[in-house]
Amino acid sequence: MRLTVRDDEYVILVNGKTLMSSRTHGSEEELATLACRHVGASEPPRVLVGGLGMGFTLRATLDLLPPDAIVTVAELVPAVVEWNRGPLASLAGHPLNDRRVRIDVGDVRCTLRANSGRFDAILLDVDNGPAAFTAPDNHGLYDNAGVGAAYAALRIGGVLAVWSAWDDRKFEQRLRFHGFVAQVNRVRARLEKGGAHHRIFLGVKRTHRAPSHPVARVRTRR
Repeated sequence: MRLTVRDDEYVILVNGKTLMSSRTHGSEEELATLACRHVGASEPPRVLVGGLGMGFTLRATLDLLPPDAIVTVAELVPAVVEWNRGPLASLAGHPLNDRRVRIDVGDVRCTLRANSGRFDAILLDVDNGPAAFTAPDNHGLYDNAGVGAAYAALRIGGVLAVWSAWDDRKFEQRLRFHGFVAQVNRVRARLEKGGAHHRIFLGVKRTHRAPSHPVARVRTRR
């Protein structure tokens, strides 16, 4: 993994292939918007952001939360944290300087398993979604064990929000199987400015487990 810059565009590459660009981050911000709609009146609200990227999701999350919120950021790659403190810091308005932010350098799966019933929202933007791109080990975040760990880490009524570059029917079914009320949102990479279509999966933790229902497909952006 390496960071490159050309003119005013920053790009993170993995094995020479583009993972993310500073020019297309609308869907990452929409991930925060959709998830934070479900954050209730708990005091203080606690949110987990899995995958720091270029800081756009974190910035959007902070902008939507109250001053007493606690936002834990789990990032596996130490270099990504350092880039966000250095050359990438100004892109999203220096979100790591916010006093509400706690950095956890490590596997987000460990963070989930260590925090049962703690979070009001979990936002995952790790790899390209359930279909791993950077490392096969990332499948473990989206398989049955990973989804079950996310469910356990949420408070009742909390939401799991997952960014994905593609549709994934099996992942939708997995959310329902583990007791989530599931919804799929189709968004543009640049939102109103266009770009590729991405998916944001939402799963709300039920007040009690109930039989599965079909996934509601909701298109929020065209």
